[in-house]
Amino acid sequence: MPLQMNRDVFITCAVTGSGGTQDKSPHVPRSPEEIANSAIDAAKAGAAIVHCHVRDPETGAPSRRLDLYRELTDRIRAADVDVVLNLTAGMGGDIVFGSTEAPLPVKEGATDMIGATERMAHINECLPEICTLDCGTMNFAEADYVMTNTPGMLRAMGSMMTELGVKPEIEAFDTGHLWFAKQLVKEGTLASPALVQLCMGVPWGAPNDLNTFLAMVNAIPEDWDWSAFSLGRDQMPYAAAAVLAGGNVRVGLEDNLFLEKGVLATNAQLVEKAVGVIEGMGARIIGPEDVRKRLGLTKRAPQ
Repeated sequence: MPLQMNRDVFITCAVTGSGGTQDKSPHVPRSPEEIANSAIDAAKAGAAIVHCHVRDPETGAPSRRLDLYRELTDRIRAADVDVVLNLTAGMGGDIVFGSTEAPLPVKEGATDMIGATERMAHINECLPEICTLDCGTMNFAEADYVMTNTPGMLRAMGSMMTELGVKPEIEAFDTGHLWFAKQLVKEGTLASPALVQLCMGVPWGAPNDLNTFLAMVNAIPEDWDWSAFSLGRDQMPYAAAAVLAGGNVRVGLEDNLFLEKGVLATNAQLVEKAVGVIEGMGARIIGPEDVRKRLGLTKRAPQ
């Protein structure tokens, strides 16, 4: 696709994630109330979309509990600020193997493998406007952890998203993930134009360099919408790179805990900083209503 700066940019805030960050910063929200409040603050700061996971309120560990998702969704929808709700559907595909000499059986407690219907249960229950579809299997930084998303699983989950009227956000951690996403659209499993999130610098996916980034941008069909992010100190540079290459921006505590070296951030502060970067480039920030029109989303009323 031709590279042309995006002049009308939306910001996604990835509010809490499922990584082991709960004890690394007091600003990482745990309970549904804390996550909702942080998401609402991010929306007030300029985020048009909030991407949410839930955590165990006591331990901060990642969770798939329906009651936590229901409470989170209700709180965000009842807020005095409008925002597009994006829920993860990435949980439930985690394998942690045993040692290199005895990989089986897998490690109980760490492994979380469930079927497509169960992985989609909270999406079916809460009906967000967007949910994520991690479009491939990948080794992560941990020695024996594999994020598992088989072609069959992705076809099943993608079909469910389409039937529910929830827009999939294709999470592309590497070039092959984009290749398969285009196959899903070709088959009719996902509708076109699709929505893509380029996930840069996540070990061991697409490396965090501009040559790889531009290769992935050029692999996105011209009529698709996309955003990008990178981790840690590269979060804001990639906000600028995404806008310059024609895309949109994701920031948030899921990907980066710091406002600057040694200074822990809140989600709202990261959004505010991204707004400054984007507006400093001469682009404008668009809000949730414009995003809904662009992406063909339908706002769900509070239930």
